[in-house]
Amino acid sequence: MARFKLSDLNPAQRTAATTTEGPLLILAGAGTGKTRVITMRVAYMVERGVDPAHILAVTFTNKAAAEMRERLAKMIEPAQAKKVTMSTFHALCLRILRANIDRLGYKQNFSIYDEGDQLGLIKKIITRTAAKDEKLDPNVAKALISKAKNTSFRPQRSGVEESRGATGKVAPRDPSTSLGMTDGDETLVGAVFARYRNELKTANAVDFDDLLLLTVQLLSEHPDVQQRWRERFRYIMVDEFQDTNRLQLELVRLLADERRNVAVVGDDDQSIYGWRGAEVSNILDFEHHFPNPQVVKLEENYRSTNAILNTANSLIKHNPRRRPKSLWSSRGDGDKVRLIESPNDREEAQFVAEEIHRRHQDTEEPWEGFAVLFRMNAQSRLLEENLRRLQIPYRIVGGKSFFDRREVKDLIAYMSVLANPGGDANLLRIINTPARGISAATVETALHWSVKGKCSLWDALQAPDLLAELSARTQASIKAFVELIEGYQTTVAQPLSDPADIVTKLIAEIDYGSELRRSCKTPEEASEREANIGDMLRDLRLFNERSTKGLEGFLDEIVLDQEREEDKQDDIEKKKGVTLITMHAAKGLEFRHVYLIGLEEGLLPHDRSKTEGTVDEERRLLYVGITRAKRTLTLSHCRDRMKFGSVSPCYPSSFIKELAPEWLERVDLKKLLSTPVPTETGKNRFAQMRAAIGG
Repeated sequence: MARFKLSDLNPAQRTAATTTEGPLLILAGAGTGKTRVITMRVAYMVERGVDPAHILAVTFTNKAAAEMRERLAKMIEPAQAKKVTMSTFHALCLRILRANIDRLGYKQNFSIYDEGDQLGLIKKIITRTAAKDEKLDPNVAKALISKAKNTSFRPQRSGVEESRGATGKVAPRDPSTSLGMTDGDETLVGAVFARYRNELKTANAVDFDDLLLLTVQLLSEHPDVQQRWRERFRYIMVDEFQDTNRLQLELVRLLADERRNVAVVGDDDQSIYGWRGAEVSNILDFEHHFPNPQVVKLEENYRSTNAILNTANSLIKHNPRRRPKSLWSSRGDGDKVRLIESPNDREEAQFVAEEIHRRHQDTEEPWEGFAVLFRMNAQSRLLEENLRRLQIPYRIVGGKSFFDRREVKDLIAYMSVLANPGGDANLLRIINTPARGISAATVETALHWSVKGKCSLWDALQAPDLLAELSARTQASIKAFVELIEGYQTTVAQPLSDPADIVTKLIAEIDYGSELRRSCKTPEEASEREANIGDMLRDLRLFNERSTKGLEGFLDEIVLDQEREEDKQDDIEKKKGVTLITMHAAKGLEFRHVYLIGLEEGLLPHDRSKTEGTVDEERRLLYVGITRAKRTLTLSHCRDRMKFGSVSPCYPSSFIKELAPEWLERVDLKKLLSTPVPTETGKNRFAQMRAAIGG
């Protein structure tokens, strides 16, 4: 029996939830309840007799997928809900590759390199490849390689001839042709890219971009594999479609069969990730990829007041290429959006901190109800200074990831080598950690030998010819290390083995705790790092209790947990206080009171946008910032701002002129700042503040 009511949805939501056959484009504006609609649509299909095992719902974060899965379990029988595949793009691709990657010449126990592993490998390759007078930043090379991989397939469009092979399938282009470098640089970047791909495959490893690229290649080149997965996923849904890149669109196309049961949900007005490959054209040109779709617009907003929504609508309508929609709310008009001009960035930060203090005292609004949004991370420094001065707790979203910590990366590297010793990056990280008498010079010799012998570093370390070149002492150290790893590999491979116990014994045997303590400046730091190791072992133990996939499965889960922006909501929930956050990181979040600072030319829109032709995306970024606010919104810009150590004049953002003036209230900041922080309680203090700003 269904545990959901379609009558709870508004008419547009109900149409979206009950349209199940053929292509469907759901244009879901900010705060219009799209997650609820998506989940209810899945529940409706199951209740109408669709086999839940044939339903695929793809989103961008594990957290979003888990939330959808949890909601669905409340609407239909939990056993039915479990059969629905809800995952991220990368998790879906990993699943397909684990089953079929042997068709592409890889072994099924391949490793996945994270960003640190990639950079380490690229640095090594640049050192070997570049001439004395050639230089190439590894981060630049990594970005170019990623861009090349993600643009190496062109989606087939209706009426557009594509490059096709003998099979008639869309033919992949060599990603190295997409680098777009000058002649002088392209030679080096192309060489680095070629060696990078070769060394990854030699190590039986892939990177995050490969998860998408290789899956598209697999489905394109092997019709039987493609058909198998098409039969499995007969109904496809994609959330946040405006954030998809070329490869992700191609993947959806390849999985969709003649039924064309593809439903995508998104908002072109919130497409703000073009700098990392997202293509807003995917949603704008949806009809080219899936002809004659039904289009449903969700425009009733359940988050904000009409003053905020009308301000957002007036801004975004200036984007020349968009799908028209206009947000509205039944919550009433609310307070007008305030626009404040500050003399400089110091007074801007002072104003924001002091008013948050006032509002907290007057209304007893919790600190978590306030957020300050900005374009650049550097803008948070003065805010932090003023919040500390007033003893206001705050939280900055986007700190160092748990998985970026040294001790965590070391432990992951050890586990990865146990699962796949052919991965050079992980092996390089642990070969002399803790120190075991294998010097950097020895490692370099082994690396050169592995390149010459066209084998992995692990194989090179066991080659008699290499060992013969080394001293007896070094030989003994290498043999001891190889025996250590092989011994634990054997133990891990045994049936019913407990990976957590095995890894715990390994840590004890190598005395990693002592190594950790030696590298810490304070006992507190050592304690925190040891706690991180404990957390990782706890997670491994819990994984082993709920899964039979062993160490390899745990490592897959860790890599997928590191997807971009995944932890931003968790960061917010772990720490109390006023939220300081960039507009990019704020997408998907909401706050009762929002202060959006730095609304100036060169900052928002950013200087680069005018030369790169991305002003429309900057406008969408401001739109996203505005629509985070639920009750009040304050916009601020400065006449002067400190830049690179000196004061520079600033000019109001050109976007301000695009905001509907009838919904704006210009506030005299000097008058507001001259009013002392009240000491009385209750409504009298609130009245004082309102009088000071003329409200």
